[in-house]
This record gives sequence, structure tokens and C-alpha cells, in this order.
Amino acid sequence: MNIGIIGAGQVATTVAGHVLPRGHRVVLSSSRDPESLAPLVAGLGPGAAAGTPQQAAEQDIVVLAVDWPNVQKALSAIPSWADRVLVDATNRFTGTAPLALGDISGRTSSEIVADLAPGARVVKAFNSAPMAWLADPPAGKARTVLFVSGDHAGPKAVVAGLIEEIGFAAVDLGTLAVGGRLQQVGGPLAGIRLQLTDRFTL
Repeated sequence: MNIGIIGAGQVATTVAGHVLPRGHRVVLSSSRDPESLAPLVAGLGPGAAAGTPQQAAEQDIVVLAVDWPNVQKALSAIPSWADRVLVDATNRFTGTAPLALGDISGRTSSEIVADLAPGARVVKAFNSAPMAWLADPPAGKARTVLFVSGDHAGPKAVVAGLIEEIGFAAVDLGTLAVGGRLQQVGGPLAGIRLQLTDRFTL
């Protein structure tokens, strides 16, 4: 697949580092000029390229991997989200120094993302586990569980299949309203390290 990533931080590079060896292609983007990502792309190796957010959004799957305060700006930069598969990998932190959790009492963060990207088929994934847990190749290890939630069965199955392909275990939690609340930051399954061997372990 061709995978576009809006963002070029730790989440973006971790996801790219897992999918590229499987033969997928990645277009990374940021608010800066694509040329500024040249060293990052070179380090990721074959299959990686830099582009604009619009170019990233034209790929088969689009991963949103920006800080929460930048979500609205990043999504509004794309003229149309109609029928695009948008993977919401964000967490609702309003600040990082110190770390500050946003208001999670109302709609889930992914429902808000869906509101800001009308027409997109949003799948919540790659947000519930710290990237440090996912950075090492999972081959030969117990598979770390990554949760997926979404309101569209087809896109959710595609994202879950990608997660399984790169060596993790995908667990479907249901809709954005129900599953998204369980896995979003502040939810009961956020930051819980589950590993799948012959059974679930903590």
C-alpha cells in the first residue's frame, strides 16, 4: 500500500519503520517544506519519500500523527476528506511541557477528528501504546496488542490487517464512541501493555 503520514515525529517514524520493510511505500509530511524532511527520509531508506500534507492525503491510507493542538490546522489543510481512510494516531494532550491531558468528558478525540475531516472513514489506531514499546522489531517476541476502533468495518479491517502484518496483534474495540473512549488517552486501555503469546499477559 501507499501510506501517507501527516506528521514527521516519533509516531510517524515508528510506523514508517515497521511498514517499509514489508514493501509498503510511505509519504511523510509536515508543516515545513518537504525538503526539510530529506535527512529523515534518507534514514528510513527505500520506499520513503517526503511530500506536502496534500500529497500524503492522496495515499491509500492516511495516518494523522500530529500533536493535538495542531489537529484542526492539519485536517483543514486538505480540501476534501471524502472516502479517505484516515488513521487517527493522536492523543488529546493539550501540552507536553508539562504533559497536560485535554477534556475527555465529552465526545471522544476520534469523533472530533471525524468532525474535522468530514467524509473520512476514521480508524483510531497506533495511539494506545508508547512508541518506545513499538520501536523494536517484534519478530520473535510476544506480540504487543494494538487496539483499533472505527465506525466503518472495511477500513478498520484494512488497518487491523496492516497491524497484524507488521507483527503486532490487533484487537477491535468497536465504534469510535465506544472503543475510541476505551483506548484514547485517559481511557482504561491507554498505556496498558498487553502482549499476546498463548494468552494475554500484562
